[in-house]
Amino acid sequence: MKCIRISALILCACLIPRAWAQQPAGNALNNWSEFHRTNMERFNPYEVALNIHNVPSLQFKWSHATGGTVFSSPVVANGMVYVGSDDKNVYALNATTGAKLWSYATLGPVYTSPAVVNGVVYVGSNDFNVYALNAATGAKLWSYATGNAVSSPTVANGVVYAGSQDGNLYALSAATGAKLWSYALGGVLGSSPAVADGVVYVGGGFSVYALNAATGAKVWSIDTGYIVGSSPAVANGVVYVGSYDCNIYALNAKTGAQLWIYFIGASVGSSPAVANGVVYIGTQDYSVYALNARTGAKLWNYGTGSGVFSSPAVANGVVYVGSGDNNVYALNALTGAKLWSYATGNVVNSSPAVANGVVYVGCGDGVCTFSLPAPQQQ
Repeated sequence: MKCIRISALILCACLIPRAWAQQPAGNALNNWSEFHRTNMERFNPYEVALNIHNVPSLQFKWSHATGGTVFSSPVVANGMVYVGSDDKNVYALNATTGAKLWSYATLGPVYTSPAVVNGVVYVGSNDFNVYALNAATGAKLWSYATGNAVSSPTVANGVVYAGSQDGNLYALSAATGAKLWSYALGGVLGSSPAVADGVVYVGGGFSVYALNAATGAKVWSIDTGYIVGSSPAVANGVVYVGSYDCNIYALNAKTGAQLWIYFIGASVGSSPAVANGVVYIGTQDYSVYALNARTGAKLWNYGTGSGVFSSPAVANGVVYVGSGDNNVYALNALTGAKLWSYATGNVVNSSPAVANGVVYVGCGDGVCTFSLPAPQQQ
């Protein structure tokens, strides 16, 4: 597949116990409460129920149909699943049964992934608003209007960071929605922000930016030459991000200096996951790649039947990812060997979340979940 400039940006961003009846809230540390997960790495180090040996036994658990396509990536917090839908709603579902507890109607499609912090769901909508909703009831606490469609938010230290297609990154008070600052990125925002060590990292236009999280002052920026549609991951002082210029970048988090670059030869709209010294990312050459996080050397790649916009999730030695070929995959993180796949019947652009022995992902017009057969959950 040739590397070409993408003129239209696709914004798809991005608790079950081991004994189902005994602990409906599961392990709180195992929550996957926002697109990046709280470590900004799309890596769940607390998952122990699923592993390379039992993942081949994953079975369909439940699904919940919405009125439109689910590009949003589900998040899991305190026994609940939260997800947006193309039908303009945000849904709260029981993580054990899939039963709907509430839904909140916005005025535009909700392609983004919610973030859940301290009993509040923060989510962006294509009606140009950032919303704060009561996580238990769905009641609106506040909303903030931007000038265009809003990215998946990230919440850190009482601040909600969300980008808008109006070209700005916004920092809002998590308590009130008041604007603390905004920064003009110089182009259409293509990614969700990542926050680490007092710095916000985000793709906007043809560049990757690092901004002071408290003030919005620019720390550094680097130009890739093409749209940055991938959301950065931050690990061990390095920012990893893909670009539609067909490259994956590793940048010094403090200075923006390029540490390495890996040329794919196809556009990269998937966001990276980082775990145990390896970067995992999907690409439009129909593959999932694993790269050495320190050197950028390719460790393996796995070919699917179509482009991969879905962003990988990594947990306990397994990489989970969706593909445009309608499948959800589980791959051995060390070797890239396929351990399991499930044909959903629909393109899977949603990014999986993995928590307490369950895999959650948007699959066509709904949310699908997968777990081990009951006798194997101990």
